[in-house]
Amino acid sequence: MTDKSMSATNPNQTGTSRWGALLLGAIFILAGLFLLGNSVFATVISAIVIGVLLLIAGASEIFQAFSAPKWSGFFLRLLIGALYGVSGVALIADPLAASVFLTFVFGVALIASGLVRMVQAFQYWKWAGWLLLFSGIVGILAGLIILAKWPISGLWVLGFVVGIDLILHGAWWLGLGLQLSREPHAAEP
Repeated sequence: MTDKSMSATNPNQTGTSRWGALLLGAIFILAGLFLLGNSVFATVISAIVIGVLLLIAGASEIFQAFSAPKWSGFFLRLLIGALYGVSGVALIADPLAASVFLTFVFGVALIASGLVRMVQAFQYWKWAGWLLLFSGIVGILAGLIILAKWPISGLWVLGFVVGIDLILHGAWWLGLGLQLSREPHAAEP
């Protein structure tokens, strides 16, 4: 039996083209740079998109509450759907204020996640636990910096984080495309 898992598969065999990877990487990097230059705009757009998704989730939950064959949990489902809907409307109605609140929650989540990673680092020390410890420290510091600059950080943090993420993901795609251009094309098994 042949192993067909992604970890053992050559990217050439998965249909990933060198030019496609290079193009996607360039698009991601350009989009990330655009967002970094317009982080307030990106933050507002992020809040609106999250709001729309919450509205869809709320409507779906309410629909499910009414279409369930049994009435057990009806009011709880209705309440959850209504909370999603109200949250979505709040994000769409005032995305700047919502971004400030989301940034506060994001900062707290980074600190909490960093603390958990630091504890886990010692449990997984022999499997590069030092990297998990470093990651936890960076998470805590990032959360503290965000909260120290809050509420002003609420205007730019989300757009900044999305921009950095796109640049890093784009760099990976560029790296993959360059790697594919150096490797001979493997024959299909």
